[in-house]
Amino acid sequence: MNAPILTYVTFLPLLGVIFIMAVPQRSEAGKNVIRAIALVASLFTFLASLRIYHAFDASIGAFQLLEDHVWIPSYGIHYKLGIDGLSFWLILLTTFLTPLTILSTWRAIDKRVKEFQVALLVLETAMLGTFVALDLFLFYVFWELMLIPMYLIIGVWGGERRIYAAIKFFLYTAVGSLLMLVCIIGLVYFHNEHTGHLTFDLLQLYGTSMPRIYEILFFAAFALAFAIKVPMFPLHTWLPDAHVEAPTAGSVILAGILLKMGTYGFFRFAMPLFPQGSAYFAPLIIVLSIIGIIYGALVAMVQPDIKKLVAYSSVSHLGYCMLGLYVLTRQGVEGSVLQMINHGISTGALFLLVGIVYERRHTRLIKEYGGIARIVPIYSTIFLIVTLSSIGFPTTNGFIGEFLILLGAFKVNKIAAVFAATGVILGAVYMLWMVQRVFYGQVKNPKNLALKDMNLREVAYMLPLLVLIFWIGLYPNFFLKKMHSSVEHFINQVKVEDVQEQPHNFAAANNILQLGEVTVLKVKE
Repeated sequence: MNAPILTYVTFLPLLGVIFIMAVPQRSEAGKNVIRAIALVASLFTFLASLRIYHAFDASIGAFQLLEDHVWIPSYGIHYKLGIDGLSFWLILLTTFLTPLTILSTWRAIDKRVKEFQVALLVLETAMLGTFVALDLFLFYVFWELMLIPMYLIIGVWGGERRIYAAIKFFLYTAVGSLLMLVCIIGLVYFHNEHTGHLTFDLLQLYGTSMPRIYEILFFAAFALAFAIKVPMFPLHTWLPDAHVEAPTAGSVILAGILLKMGTYGFFRFAMPLFPQGSAYFAPLIIVLSIIGIIYGALVAMVQPDIKKLVAYSSVSHLGYCMLGLYVLTRQGVEGSVLQMINHGISTGALFLLVGIVYERRHTRLIKEYGGIARIVPIYSTIFLIVTLSSIGFPTTNGFIGEFLILLGAFKVNKIAAVFAATGVILGAVYMLWMVQRVFYGQVKNPKNLALKDMNLREVAYMLPLLVLIFWIGLYPNFFLKKMHSSVEHFINQVKVEDVQEQPHNFAAANNILQLGEVTVLKVKE
């Protein structure tokens, strides 16, 4: 247990990169070797991450498996890693989804195979590093490193408007990140002024004393960077373009893992570092979350493209995660973390399924399909199961996450919970309507008569996702029990005495919801 398991897990994908670089890709055999190396490297990373499960003590709310080494001593920068119950499942989700994603690209990516697999493995290391970093400088390095491979995945292997989508994704994220960097430096400055100790250590920076106005401003800058990544309304406009233009693997990683970086940033950095700033903006964030839930569902309902429909559904689902996080109840926070995992599984599976039919027909327009359930029965059955998961049908994973979030919200603000519950209804409408138009009725397009059902490889990477859908839905305590202590620790950390009641003072949010003022949001302290 003294082995640096977090370092092993984080950097194991780069070992695969080294082997891949030595393999030529001029022949089809060489490309298959490259794909196999990437798959094996990601599988070894997943197996290594299972060690974390056995080493993790769910009764401890603080950080575990700590690794701390001096990196740049003159500036107090350390190579410091650690996890708690809030990041635990996100790490396993990352290592779980990556090999499935690589397996799904076996035939979909045929050009620049080496570069594509290298980008995926580097991206996996960056994502894992973001989840385990406990030094703000180290976190920022991993946070920015994520941009490069994802930018390349969209910009090189994407669709017709890939350059536009890639640049938009990069600029949105980079602008928020630069503001966050300025505030990281300001936070370190205030800590040094009060303690005489220069450090970027997150655990030492918790509780840093500063004037309230600075805490509010610093939180706003951190929140902007993370809200863009979530993405929260109205900062979501980069997401549909990125999803539609990205290859299937890029969409799966983007929806399954990268979007969770935003919500993770809130509960790991923004809220505990600046609890008063978090309390000040809580009503606004709750209102924006509810708007995102309803807006994302309504816009998804009118999309003619299946992939764009799923992309807008992410805006709606991530709104639930932010709502659960900001009601600051145990049910809400645990539901938020679990819903992050659920969204990665269900939406990742939907993008994989959309990619399967796109490889065969080279179109994602709903009107191009119809009645294909009788032609591809295995595909249709799996798609229906994943759809039920996405809309939160009982016995599936989506139901548990949304139920906990709505339960936690109802305890604090009944109006907010009622508005959020409408998103569940709208989600069922747009998803089931899409399923009806694509799979049922008469086969009117003769091109669909030649559709081939899922092959063994495609069933192989969808089966683990189906298992998790029902595992979480039927036995959620297996996943929730790892969070209990860490969630209690987080809530106590965020609730500062002099503002303890303020996170739950949602009078401003109630006024906005009751009056329907969604264009002008005035939140008073």
